[in-house]
Amino acid sequence: MPVTTSTLGFPRIGRRRELKTSLEDFWAGKSDRQTLLDATAALRRQNWWIQKAAGINYIPSNDFSLYDHVLDMSAVVGAIPSVYRGGDARPSLDTYFAMARGTRGRDGGDLPALAMTKWFDTNYHYMVPELSPGQTFALSSTKPIDEFLEAQALSIQTRPVLVGPVTYLLLARTSEPFDPLSLLPGLLDVYAKLIARLTAEGASWIQIDEP
Repeated sequence: MPVTTSTLGFPRIGRRRELKTSLEDFWAGKSDRQTLLDATAALRRQNWWIQKAAGINYIPSNDFSLYDHVLDMSAVVGAIPSVYRGGDARPSLDTYFAMARGTRGRDGGDLPALAMTKWFDTNYHYMVPELSPGQTFALSSTKPIDEFLEAQALSIQTRPVLVGPVTYLLLARTSEPFDPLSLLPGLLDVYAKLIARLTAEGASWIQIDEP
C-alpha cells in the first residue's frame, strides 16, 4: 500500500534567516517594498521546492508570513482597529507593520503595536486581535488565494492553511466584556467566501487549524 506524506506547515525564516534580513533591511530603509516582496516570494518558492524535492505529497501554502499568521488572519477578515486603518479600505503593508511593530501616529503621536502574547505553551508570540461588540468582518486581503496561485503557477498543488475561526475569536482581546463567539456567524460568512474563492481556483483540500 503506497504511503502518502504531508507537512502541516513549513518554517518561513529561510535557511540563512533570509526573512529576518529582508525585513530588517526594509524597516531600516535600506530596501524598498518591491525588494522585500521579491525576496519573500523567493523564500516561498524555495520552501515549496524543498518539500516537492523531498517527495512530500501534500504541501501547504499560506503558512508563510511577513510577521505573524494570526495578524495575517486579522488582515484577511478585515479586523483592523480604527487607529491603524486611516482611510484604507484594505490593509496596506504600512498598516500591517503598524499593527505588528507600532509607528509614528498619523497625528504626530506614537502608535503602539497590537498586544503580543505566547501561542499556547510555545515560545512563539502572535499579535492579539482586538475585537469589539458588533464587530463586522469582510474579506479584505486575498493572501491565502494569492499564495495558492503562486504555487499553482509553479505546477505545485498546495493545501492552503487557515487559522480556524473559533481559535481566532478565542485568542482575541475584546474592548469590553462580551462573548467573542457571538461574532462567529459574521466571521463564518467571510471564511465561506474565502473557501469558495480558493475552491474556484482549484484548491481541493483546505487545512483549518483549530488548536
